[in-house]
Order: sequence, then structure tokens, then C-alpha cells
Amino acid sequence: MTFTVTGDTVHGTERIFPFDLIPRVIPDAEWQKIEQGLSQRIIALNLFLNDIYHGGKIIADGIIPEDVVKSAAHYRPEMVGVDVPKDIYIHICGSDLIRDGEGNYLVLEDNGRCPSGVSYLLENREAMKRAVPGMYRALGVRPVDDYADLLRKTLEFLSPRQAQSPVCVVLTPGLYNSAYFEHSFLARQMGIEIVEGRDLVAIDGYVYMRTTRGLVQVDVIYRRIDDDFLDPQVFREDSMLGVPGLMDAYLKGNVALANAVGTGVADDKVTYAYVPDMIRYYLAQEPIIDNVPTYLGWREGDRRYILEHLEELVVKAANESGGYGMLMGPSSTKEERVVFAQRIEAEPRNYVAQPVVSLSRHPTICGDHIEGRHVDLRPFVLYGEDIEIIPGGLTRVALTKGSLVVNSSQGGGSKDTWVLYQ
Repeated sequence: MTFTVTGDTVHGTERIFPFDLIPRVIPDAEWQKIEQGLSQRIIALNLFLNDIYHGGKIIADGIIPEDVVKSAAHYRPEMVGVDVPKDIYIHICGSDLIRDGEGNYLVLEDNGRCPSGVSYLLENREAMKRAVPGMYRALGVRPVDDYADLLRKTLEFLSPRQAQSPVCVVLTPGLYNSAYFEHSFLARQMGIEIVEGRDLVAIDGYVYMRTTRGLVQVDVIYRRIDDDFLDPQVFREDSMLGVPGLMDAYLKGNVALANAVGTGVADDKVTYAYVPDMIRYYLAQEPIIDNVPTYLGWREGDRRYILEHLEELVVKAANESGGYGMLMGPSSTKEERVVFAQRIEAEPRNYVAQPVVSLSRHPTICGDHIEGRHVDLRPFVLYGEDIEIIPGGLTRVALTKGSLVVNSSQGGGSKDTWVLYQ
């Protein structure tokens, strides 16, 4: 299993994704609470997205400021008034969970655009079943190998043509994308085509795939390309990755996209701070899984606190991922803090800060011995006709001693996650 890091002239672009053989075990009762919390969250996020693109009642009622929504980097005015299939915007979600010092799960961030990592989850499980088949069977570990079937059913549920078997494809940026292994893996597991933008063509409001037998109409696109690159006629004119005319077909309802255009508002780390309020507003419920306490740079009082306590906080850019655009206060230098203070002052809307949460640790093989290493958990949620949550998720592990950064691009690895039957 590999992933790609572009621009690394020292280690090269393609790397092996490290895998630790000691699995993370989650009891059934613990997992049930996680499932309930994630289901609650994805429902609220979808209601929020549908709302802000159809009138913005949550804004009018003063729950979330209009400027926070419309200044988000991935807010798409093109989607205002557009009805998406089944009113679902986020069909595949990967919310990152951590555990605090008291053992409580907290949501660290939501990934609702193009969440990656599920292929590593599936391959990790295959590796463990081969390595320790007896232990796997004896403990009663819940299976994860139906994910590809569930994903395909989720995609087919969105098809505008229900009278026949829908044609679904995975749209990838190409071989050099950091998650290309996953794109090709999932397409193969689902038994559908993997395509690049040049393999598709939009004609008269419909999207077709070029094949050796001629053009084939496409119903659903599982796109692994950000909004900006989807259609050079609507978004970035210099994009060579998308399909000219794709948005026209999408807005006419002749092709479905998973995830929907405009979901990036829910990925924004400033919007994240309001998710508990969304749950209370739309569902009249308290959050089952809470957020990490978050300070917002655009609030004057929060900003003053952030600037006075930079050495104690984790500061994040609102739309960066992979461990980039982040300041780890306790391990930062004075020069780094000065730079981030200037950035926060210049673009307060673009920064949030959180207290350092000491992630839970898990036994991990380190050379010829075992030590504790910090971990998080990325469960994967599918939202189609039903909400399906794969039992477990991708446990990411910070292989560097003392590090709290688990991202693969920053030297992290992964573990298999075992959810036990009751």
C-alpha cells in the first residue's frame, strides 16, 4: 500500500504506508455510541448544507453568522437553489475522532469533500486475517469487507435513471494523485470504471464515458476531485482534470455527483465549531459526540486569547488538511509563533485554535520492542437510502515518539481496528 507526497525531493513521491500489527480493539457498547453520534452528525450536516443553499434559515435565526458561511473557501453560490438528488450532499464522510484523558471520544474534524483512507482500512484487515486468522476468529471481530458493496449501493441510489442498472464511475485526478491507490482499489472492488476527465465528455446536458464500443451515458460520478477542478467552464479555467460542461449536466439533474458540489462548507474548520449548534437547531438533540473546544480567530475575544496563548494551543488554517498549515504551540519556536500571529492578524477568519488534547495512546511495535504511540480514528459513514457505518475505521498512529500528528504525509502509519460482537 502506497501514498504519494508531492514536492518531496528527499524521500521521493511514492511511499509505503506503514502498518502496525497490533490491532486497536473497540468493545461493542463503545462502538454503538460512536455509531449513534456519527449518524446524528451526518444528518445535521446534510440538513445544514441543504438549508444554506435554500434560504438559510439557520442564518436568519442567528445560529451561525452569514459571513462565516459565505466567506468559507468552498461555499459555492452556483449551488443556491439547486436541488441535489435525495437532498443528500455528503454521501461519504470520514469524521476524525480522538479520545481525551478521560476516555471520551471527541470529533476533531469532519471530512465531507473527498475523504480518503478507507482502502487502507480494507487492506489492513486482509493483512491481519492472513497474519493471525485464529485470533481474528476467536475474538469475534465484526467484518468490514462489505464496504465496496455498500458504497456501490449508495452511489446507485443517487442515479437519475432508476429504470435500468445505473452506470457509476470513479473520477480520479490521475496516477500522480496522493490517493490514486485508493481510487483504483475502490473502483476495482466495486466493479466499476475508473476514469480521468479526458475519458468523459458532456454533450447536450448529459455526461458520457468514452469506451471502445462508443459513448456510454454516465449516471453517477464518485468524484475524487475538488470542486475547483471539476469543470473549467464554471470553476478554474486552467483545470485539465475535469470535464467541460459537467456542471451543466449536474445542474440539470442528468448526472449525480458524490459528494455534492458545495459540501466543502461543512469541511471548514470554522463551520466545524458550530456543528453542536446545528444538532441542537435541526434535531433538537444534544450532541452524542462533542467537539474539541475551539477558539475562532474572527471573534475579537477569541483572537486576543489565541494570540496571548499561542505557546499552549494548536492553531489550524480553516481549509488546510494533512497536517499542513498548523502550529503545534507547545513544540513551536518563537519565530514560528511570530509568523502565525501575523497570519492570524491578517486573516482572522481563516484560523481557529484548540487546546492540546493528549490523544490516547496504543501499544505499537517500535523496532524490536513495544511502546505507546498516539492514535486517532477515522470511521467511514455512507449516507444513501440508509446510513451505514463500517464497524471500526482507520486507526492512524503517530509513529514518531511523542508526536500528536498522525497524518501519513507527516510520518504517520495505521492499524487495523477491531470492533467486537457483543
